[in-house]
Amino acid sequence: MESALHFRSPERPPAAAGACVGVFDSGVGGLSVLRALRHRLPDAPLLYVADSAHAPYGERSEAHVIERSRRIVRHLVDAGAVGVVIACNTATAIAVRTLRDEWPALPIIGVEPGLKPAAAITGNGRVGVMATSGTLASDKFRQLMQTQQAGGVTIVPRPCPGLARLIEQGDLEAPALRAAIEEHATFLRGEAVDTVVLGCTHYAFVRHHIERAMGPAVRLVDTADAVARHAAERLGHLVVGAAPGSARLGTTGDASRLRVFAKAWLGFACVVERVDESALSWPTR
Repeated sequence: MESALHFRSPERPPAAAGACVGVFDSGVGGLSVLRALRHRLPDAPLLYVADSAHAPYGERSEAHVIERSRRIVRHLVDAGAVGVVIACNTATAIAVRTLRDEWPALPIIGVEPGLKPAAAITGNGRVGVMATSGTLASDKFRQLMQTQQAGGVTIVPRPCPGLARLIEQGDLEAPALRAAIEEHATFLRGEAVDTVVLGCTHYAFVRHHIERAMGPAVRLVDTADAVARHAAERLGHLVVGAAPGSARLGTTGDASRLRVFAKAWLGFACVVERVDESALSWPTR
């Protein structure tokens, strides 16, 4: 039987030696950010939560995403997180303001679609964005899009409902997954985009399929490393003196599936366990 993660009581603030960097996503997608973060902070203790029982967030209501994000941040803080990276575009777009209001002293770094770097490299001024419906419908994305379009770049949003869910299932060669990617690529090719933003961290796992479907003339933009670099700059000094290099991954879903993704993608040792829903206590203001 899979064991649950047991976290420190909120009445016992973590000692400096027990500090860690907390990271969460609606599922396995945030491992792409976690991998980049380990590269930037090779000695930092990392604690990752994949909320796979509720994935993908892009198909959930805003209230649901905010509720889950609040619970998980409390979970990470109670475990010793001195800063949190939201490795999920939808959670960032919908919940980051609430989280920062609730934990004003906690550094919280979000991830958002890389429209600005895409606008800087496009040759024909046409940029496609593959993302969840929740991300594309958010006020935060609309503001990003308006800013870039004001500079003369045409942004072509492409909602990809179900794509993150297919990736979460673990078979990256599944016919249904390959067919979905081809459908989205066909649309974007028809829009003559020369740059495509991967607006969901899950999509990094099928980047090779997207590149093949879009063709060699189209460039892809993924912000995982930029987010990790920013997180390292803000959080690196907070984990100095902590137990070096440890990585713990927890999931509200299937731990065996997370182990498979972690083994294939992370390239560093980690402990993978299941998070008991009862551990995700309500935050108190």
